[in-house]
Amino acid sequence: MKLRPLQDWVLLRIEKEEKTPAGIVIPDTVKERPKEGVVVAVGPGYYEEPEDAAGGEKRFVATEVKPGQKVLYESWAARDIKLDGEEYVLVRERNILGIKEG
Repeated sequence: MKLRPLQDWVLLRIEKEEKTPAGIVIPDTVKERPKEGVVVAVGPGYYEEPEDAAGGEKRFVATEVKPGQKVLYESWAARDIKLDGEEYVLVRERNILGIKEG
């Protein structure tokens, strides 16, 4: 992988189902964008702006997700990219809804 996300961006490998459980093939034109992916790479985090405009210090907020975790994300916030012939999405960590466990 030759992409290292910056700030709080997260690179996800999307998991697509090409067939329904009954074996029906779903064409690309009808498929909904998946809302589940596996974390491939994460940025280090971002600096939060101070609450008041008069001053204060920026606070660093580290990312919480880690490579290998399965996550649910808001599909409208995803940016599609293609790397080495494979499809991925980039999302900000704040648009990840949760981590699937178990």
